[in-house]
Amino acid sequence: MLKGLIVSLFLLLSIPGMTVAAEIELRDVIDALETPFKAETKNSEQIKDFSATFFQESHIASIDRTQHGQGVVQFKFTAATGQKSPLAKFRWEYHKPTVQEIISDGQTMWVYLPENRQVIESDIGQIDAQKGENPVTFLSGLGNLSQDFFINWGSPRIVESGDYLLQLEPRKVSQFIQKIEVTVSKKSVNNWLKGDKTGEIFPIIATLVTDPNGNLTAIEFRDVQVNRKLADNLFQFERPEGVELVDPAEQMSF
Repeated sequence: MLKGLIVSLFLLLSIPGMTVAAEIELRDVIDALETPFKAETKNSEQIKDFSATFFQESHIASIDRTQHGQGVVQFKFTAATGQKSPLAKFRWEYHKPTVQEIISDGQTMWVYLPENRQVIESDIGQIDAQKGENPVTFLSGLGNLSQDFFINWGSPRIVESGDYLLQLEPRKVSQFIQKIEVTVSKKSVNNWLKGDKTGEIFPIIATLVTDPNGNLTAIEFRDVQVNRKLADNLFQFERPEGVELVDPAEQMSF
């Protein structure tokens, strides 16, 4: 009789569509990624700010050169009247390979190069017009990724760490992005599936941006902390004496 039960169990597990654990759907991963940043998500389950250490690897295809960078990033999301997604403020502080800061208060963006004694000041509205096209604005629009990108599984669907890989392609032709691969935290997906719960875990582990010229920019986030009530003055830039204000037309790559 025991032998019969074992055979029956084997046959049950062999039936197509019958698995021990339910398969994770693409929509589940997308929802776990977007929901903490949507304006309509209940207050207690929103991610209002985050800070992290980041590690960046950039590969320039035309000269086959790879550059490594690292630093600290901080983001703050605040409700904006009449807008579907919160207003994003951010601060990227590069410590390597050179010291550099990219700061925005949600209205203006500054790219500051202390070594050159220069800062580029831009209207963030002009950059936001490229939302879904410009990598700088990608993390600013996390709540509306489905509107800006076609989202499918990456290859492989599940990476070695057990986290999920998505591939995003812009809905409009972009001079900045051919595709973005986003590694989504399995812990954040599990929290979502257990009870539509978000806000405790930052869902992004890493991103990889490929541009139309084949250049690659990979960023990995570590030691992420969420909802620490970051102060607004972190996202303001006071131009030091002697620092030249450069016209945005003289663009720098970042």
